[in-house]
Amino acid sequence: MRSAEDSVPGVQVPEGAGGGFRAATAMETAAAYEAVGAVHPGQASGAAAAQGIIVPQTAVPGGRVVTEFVAGQVVGQYSVADPPPAAEEDATKITIGEALEATARAGAGRPVDRADAEAIRAAEMSAHGADVAMPGGLGDQARAAARANAQATRDGGKVKIGDLLSDATAKLAGDKAAATEDATRVVQAETFNDAEAHARAGGVGAAVATAARLNEDNNLGDA
Repeated sequence: MRSAEDSVPGVQVPEGAGGGFRAATAMETAAAYEAVGAVHPGQASGAAAAQGIIVPQTAVPGGRVVTEFVAGQVVGQYSVADPPPAAEEDATKITIGEALEATARAGAGRPVDRADAEAIRAAEMSAHGADVAMPGGLGDQARAAARANAQATRDGGKVKIGDLLSDATAKLAGDKAAATEDATRVVQAETFNDAEAHARAGGVGAAVATAARLNEDNNLGDA
């Protein structure tokens, strides 16, 4: 599934180039498994293994082919291209991915909720320089986790911020130094989806805003 079980960064190959997208029903199924925690590609989570779900990947020039098996039957196959080489970043700047990982450290034990998910989704789009989220990416995993948490009957079974974001830079297909406009986008997403319309202290928005401010101060220091 396009899930935490397939968390290797990548971008979708256009359908005309041999890639394509699975049906929406399958994406919803995948989302349920994204929330159970990341595992290595080709392996299944405990919940997935119990239902015979296997997601092997085959390396091909320029990317990989992912095949989805449920109970031994192929239910889907799609291509994922390798990301282009990242532009060289100033090593002194804090990236959006690093800001997300800082959030994981600050709120490791807090369950992911809708406000977190939408802020993470906005951060992912900013990191990619895109107006749409990457299917099966970190934002989709965050939404799946928030939905699963809303239905969970005990806190011990909920997906935590630390589970989702501790290796955020590895889960992002692209990354960039956090800037003021990125912080604004993320804070707005978090605030809009918060029950009290607030950006939470130690949350995703605060982390990206802090990173952007430090990067701006660094720019002024270099001037």
